[in-house]
Amino acid sequence: MYDGVINVYKEKGFTSHDVVAKLRGILRQKKIGHTGTLDPDAEGVLPVCLGRGTRLCDMLTDRTKAYRAVLLLGQETDTQDAGGQVIRRCGPEELAALTEEKVREAVMSFVGPYDQIPPMYSALKVNGQKLCDLARAGKTVERKARPVEIFSISITETALPRVTMEVECSKGTYIRTLCSDIGEKLGVGGCMEQLLRTRSGSFRMEDALTLGQIEDLRDKGELESRIVPVEALFADCPQVKAKPEYDRLVNNGNPIRPDQCETENDSLADRVRVYNSEGVFIGVYVYRKYRRFYQPEKIFAGGQ
Repeated sequence: MYDGVINVYKEKGFTSHDVVAKLRGILRQKKIGHTGTLDPDAEGVLPVCLGRGTRLCDMLTDRTKAYRAVLLLGQETDTQDAGGQVIRRCGPEELAALTEEKVREAVMSFVGPYDQIPPMYSALKVNGQKLCDLARAGKTVERKARPVEIFSISITETALPRVTMEVECSKGTYIRTLCSDIGEKLGVGGCMEQLLRTRSGSFRMEDALTLGQIEDLRDKGELESRIVPVEALFADCPQVKAKPEYDRLVNNGNPIRPDQCETENDSLADRVRVYNSEGVFIGVYVYRKYRRFYQPEKIFAGGQ
């Protein structure tokens, strides 16, 4: 069984669940999970967790993400992307009155924290029901705005009514909704025409593999080298190694005190990678200053 994270290039037309299902067949294992949904029409980076790496899924969804998006101004759709049903088009005079400067000003006004209302066509649940299921049934429900943050936006091309942007944002940000909100601010409406995720956390597009490439590497016996080990994702956390007599503690996923480790640091890190005395990676621990021990945050060894 493969353990770790593989950087998949999700191709257009596949859902994130499709990618997981196909990988289960390619890798011949069931324990696989993705780290954040990409719309079927979107492409790009989709980190997929394998084996024990599935314990990482909730941690990886918190990472920042980067996208290249094409905003189409002048029309609104029910899904906020170009694949939806057009519900409003602005007049040609309004569109002609747009200038690059006005568009740039509106786009850049969204940099920073802002409260974003999730789209109806999304996998979020309200009262146990997915919004997208309610939307397909013709229902619209009230959604609470959620705080998100746009860390940066770079406009790379303006060929009105299209604007190509590179966006870096926090988790939970809908680029479709950002496009719609920009169009609303300009008074002409807008929707997302194309979307490419270029980065998710430390996973970048230039290192991503298509499903076909993954299958080829499997057949050549070279796939293992492209799977990122779990511990490598925490390389910025200092390493703590248990003394041999305390292996039982860490092997069972128990807290451990600094004096029960091979080395004690004068300045104790808030988050560390813990290993047993034989060098087996146990998991990620956080230091509890008030109790003076390392407490497990996420265990990856054994059956924990």
